[in-house]
Amino acid sequence: MTEETKSVEETAENTSNENTADAVELSSFYGIKAGMTRIFDEAGNHVPVTVIKLEPNYITQVKTSDKDGYEAYQVGYYSKREKLVNKATKGRLAKAGVKPALTRFAEVKADTVEAGALGKEVSIDSFAPATIVDVTGKSKGKGFQGVIKRYNFAGGPQSHGSKFHRTTGSIGNRATPGKVWKNKKMPGHMGCETKTVQNLEVVEVNKDKGYMLIRGSVPGSKNSWVKISKAVKK
Repeated sequence: MTEETKSVEETAENTSNENTADAVELSSFYGIKAGMTRIFDEAGNHVPVTVIKLEPNYITQVKTSDKDGYEAYQVGYYSKREKLVNKATKGRLAKAGVKPALTRFAEVKADTVEAGALGKEVSIDSFAPATIVDVTGKSKGKGFQGVIKRYNFAGGPQSHGSKFHRTTGSIGNRATPGKVWKNKKMPGHMGCETKTVQNLEVVEVNKDKGYMLIRGSVPGSKNSWVKISKAVKK
């Protein structure tokens, strides 16, 4: 190995160490659901996986118990063109020392916070393969649906003489209580709700190509943002 090759490798290693040192490890980060595919494990078994596109997350604000009453990090993600960001957000990002024009922000609780973490990128090194995670996203919107699709009601007979097929059915009594109780299962808007799927396994993480594979399906449509967190019930 030549001296020139050694110097190039040492420089790359030092740069990698610096990037790792500048990153902050949190219990959650945000990525994009790119879709689903399948892979095969070493035994040749078919494994369905969801592809998560890794996007940079930055610490844009540090919440402290003295000032805010609790401790947490505000995480910024989803970079857009600078002209699409309002002045208030630009000022917040400039104060944090974050260069990308971020447009989405969320808070991640932490047991202890450090003021020096402001402006640093969130690390995903703790989300190695075989890590158990919870994935949160907004479910697909289904519009206005009836009780059979919305709540899996059985429905009535499908024979010719029946006049009760897919309708709601009885929704209350007579004079008592004389009203429809709240939260009665009836037709209405379905989907577009925040859902969490727990105890999913991370199959692969490729930071060079910017993707993560998670076994099984996760909430949300293609190209929607999802939150990946360490499992709380595992």
